[in-house]
Amino acid sequence: MADLSTTWMGLKLKSPIIAASCTLTGSVEHVSEAARCGAGAVVLKSLFEEQIMQDAARSLGGNEQRFFYAQAEDYIREYSRGDALASYLELIRASCREVPVPVIASINCVSAGEWVQFAREIEDAGADGLEINIFVMPSDPSRSSAENEQVYFDVLSAVTKAVRIPVAAKVSSYFSSLAHTARALPSTGIGSLVMFNRFFSPDIDIDTMELKPAPLFSTPEDYCHSLRWIAMLSGSVGCDLVASTGVHNSETLIKQLLAGAKAVEVASVLYLKGFEEIRTMLEGLEEYMDRQGFASLSELVGRMSMKNSLHPAAYERSQFMKHFSDIS
Repeated sequence: MADLSTTWMGLKLKSPIIAASCTLTGSVEHVSEAARCGAGAVVLKSLFEEQIMQDAARSLGGNEQRFFYAQAEDYIREYSRGDALASYLELIRASCREVPVPVIASINCVSAGEWVQFAREIEDAGADGLEINIFVMPSDPSRSSAENEQVYFDVLSAVTKAVRIPVAAKVSSYFSSLAHTARALPSTGIGSLVMFNRFFSPDIDIDTMELKPAPLFSTPEDYCHSLRWIAMLSGSVGCDLVASTGVHNSETLIKQLLAGAKAVEVASVLYLKGFEEIRTMLEGLEEYMDRQGFASLSELVGRMSMKNSLHPAAYERSQFMKHFSDIS
C-alpha cells in the first residue's frame, strides 16, 4: 500500500489533507472527527483581531463607567481581548489532549501589535504550529503596494521571532508581484505558505438594493488559480507550499500534489459532504498512487511543477489562444 504520509514545516503528517480553519474546527468534537477520518493535521478556527476589536468597542459603548473612571476603558478593552484568548487557549489544550495529529492554531490579523504576546501564549498552550491568516485589502489609494505588503513582513517577522513552533502564512494573491513576494516571505522565518485564503466578498440583492454576502463556499473549479501558482513557485521558495480553495475531491488533491503542494487545506467540502469525505479523498489518492506505481508521496509531489514540466510556458499563459480552446 502507498505511503500517504508527508512532512509539513517539519511536522510529520499521516496524510496530506489538512482540515482548514473554519467554524467546524472550533470544537473539540469536530477536531476529533477530522482526525478520525484521516486528516493529517487540523487548523483550529481563527482568533480574529477585527472581531476582538469590535467586541471591545461594543463593550465600551454600552458601559457608562468608562466616562467616570480613567482606567475603565483600558480595563474593558483588555477584558474583552483576554476573555477571547482564554477561550481559545482552552480549545487548543483540549484538542491537543484528544487527537494524535498536529493541532495548528490560527490568528487572523491585520497588524503586528499584541499578536506577538498572543502567539507566545498559544505556543505555551501546546499548539504544534501557528497559521497566520493575513489579508490587507489594497483599496486605500493613499497607500502604495510596498506599504501594504510591508504589513505581511512586519507581522510574520514579529511572530516567528517570538515562538519556537513552526509558523505558516496563509495569504491571498493580491500582491503587485506575487512571485517576488512569495519568494521573499520565507525570509521572515515562516515554514510554509498556504495559497490562497478565502475571504468575505460582497454581493448585491437587486430586489432589495442591499448588500449581501457572496456565496460562502468554494466550488470544485476554484482550484485552478492556486494550482498555477503552486506549480510556478514549487522548488523556488524557501518553505513548504500548501494549496487551499477548491479542493473538493481526490482528483484535485492529486493535481495539487503533482503541482508541488506538500498538502492541501479543505473546508467547503467538509460543510457540503461531511468529514467522511476526507477518507474518500484519501482512498482515491491511494488508488491512484497504486495504479501509477508511486510508493510514497515524495515520488509524487512536484512531478508536474513548472520546474519539472516539459511545457513550463503553459503555466504562464494568461490569454486564450485558438490552439488551446475548443471555442470557435
